Amino acid sequence: MIDAHLHVWDRARSSYRWLDAAPEPLRADHDLATGLAAQEPYGVRQAVLVQADETLDETAYLLELVAAEPRLAGAVCYLPLEDPATVAQQLPALRATPGFVGVRNLTHDRPDPDWILGADQRRSLALLEAAGVPLDYVAVLPRHLENLVTLAGEHPGLTIVLDHLGKPPVGLDGDYLRWADQLAEVAARPNVVAKVSGIYRTDTGEAVTTEQLTAVLATALAAFGPDRLMLGSDWPVSTVSGGADATMSVLTSTVDALPQQQARALRHDTATRVYGLAPRC
Repeated sequence: MIDAHLHVWDRARSSYRWLDAAPEPLRADHDLATGLAAQEPYGVRQAVLVQADETLDETAYLLELVAAEPRLAGAVCYLPLEDPATVAQQLPALRATPGFVGVRNLTHDRPDPDWILGADQRRSLALLEAAGVPLDYVAVLPRHLENLVTLAGEHPGLTIVLDHLGKPPVGLDGDYLRWADQLAEVAARPNVVAKVSGIYRTDTGEAVTTEQLTAVLATALAAFGPDRLMLGSDWPVSTVSGGADATMSVLTSTVDALPQQQARALRHDTATRVYGLAPRC
């Protein structure tokens, strides 16, 4: 299995200011060896690191880790989308760096939910589109999903990876129905794929049950199909959202209940295709 959404952080390498308001267990450094060890019992053989800070220092840090660890298939890194000049300047060197597989910003932490629609951000997205670099996109509000539909339509050559299925509001029935409708609208854009990752109960913050995840996965499969879905642990965030073991055991057992070809797509094939991953171990 490829874990398509693994985080690490080292506060000596980047600021991670958002951690100051995060749950106490997350404020400590979370290293790669611990993260990989936590996923190994569930059949994870490779992982994709995903940015957790908006600094070029963290981008350099993640790529250093990829260069040193064969079990890392790549890294989705930060570039300042609000600064297209910097994106244009940095992108050629990053594309030439083994292990660079995509770009992400912490869209969900912006006070303005329409931040991604800014003129400078659109210029940066056009640069990613022209270079064939995927964009990971974080959506936690209905407005974020609305904007994703807009972006995918205006940048049809840009592969957009919706992280965490846009955070389905598990446990909130009315909101859940709205999310399912919006997910179908997002999936109607053929250049959008999604990660089955970071899915927790909205009402309690705990891990979802097998029954709840089965329902979420059925909705996602109906919208995207297996060839546009991939799995991710969301470690170490999962450690404070019901526990890493509870999260991964429910995730993997639910996926393994699917027909073999579908399970293989979610476990391996989609991430390999979308991120252009090459076997390293």
